Amino acid sequence: MKQKFNIITSTCVPLPLENIDTDQIIPARFLKATDKEGFGENLFRDWRYDKKGQPIRDFVLNDPAYGGCILVAGRNFGSGSSREHAAWAIAGYGFRVVISSFFADIHKNNELNNFVLPVQVSDGFLKELFQSIKENPKTLVSVDLPQQTVTNLETGTCEHFDINAYKKHCLMHGLDDIDFLLANTSKTEAWEQRNK
Repeated sequence: MKQKFNIITSTCVPLPLENIDTDQIIPARFLKATDKEGFGENLFRDWRYDKKGQPIRDFVLNDPAYGGCILVAGRNFGSGSSREHAAWAIAGYGFRVVISSFFADIHKNNELNNFVLPVQVSDGFLKELFQSIKENPKTLVSVDLPQQTVTNLETGTCEHFDINAYKKHCLMHGLDDIDFLLANTSKTEAWEQRNK
């Protein structure tokens, strides 16, 4: 059973760059592993560390002013190759929500499959949120999955977001696709009996 989603209220990590692709999220040289362990350590690896493996001080993940389980990213997040490892890295780092004004479709689905909630907002909401976080790194954002709303608690601005009903159900109940099928085994068996 995975961690269930309901309402998540957290500070945010701002990454106001557009067109962040999956190779920037997790560089290709880390794709050899076949399980999800350790990917969070290499999230944004080439932005976080220099060639000697030392943290780059001005990158946001190395800035102690920012933290929380919500990543706020610029438009067109997760473009490029369809590697699921990018979603593994985001989840492995500890992010539970990514907010952007546009997601690449495959990456968006990969996030959902890995219990990361992609919240797509308007350009205006995203701009205001970046400004709030810049002025106050302790800005809180509340993401209400049952109501499908995201609220900037610094300003009170709230927006509705869309999510596939099946994925919403799975996130709220802590189910992946296999868990969902197993939970509905009796229904499947009953259907088979009726349709012999």
